[in-house]
Amino acid sequence: MNIKAIHHIAIITGNYAESRHFYTEILGFGILREVYRKERDSYKLDLTVNGLYQIELFSFPDFRERSAYPEAKGLRHLAFAVENVEESAAGLRAKGVEVQDIRVDEWTGKKFTFFNDPNGQPLELYEA
Repeated sequence: MNIKAIHHIAIITGNYAESRHFYTEILGFGILREVYRKERDSYKLDLTVNGLYQIELFSFPDFRERSAYPEAKGLRHLAFAVENVEESAAGLRAKGVEVQDIRVDEWTGKKFTFFNDPNGQPLELYEA
């Protein structure tokens, strides 16, 4: 096996319009393609993160809530590298997003903070 990179990260949303707005307007991710799959009554939105990464946003009418929070089995959180955590967090707050206090990673000395998407998915800003 020769894994070269992570191709995409998939997120299921309970409110497609709200999540679409959050990921495109609040976080500023570009839209690669958007399709409605009638047979599944489901949208699939492919987003680009800085032209390097891809997030797939899905809507399903029969989605399930996380059984435990935040320590559920599976994806714990998704971290985005930013140049300046303070500026990025302030930008999110200005758009009405609740952001936790900024902390410092005890091992790397880098600043980071957490916030949630509209589905409660934990997201992190990490100073690169």
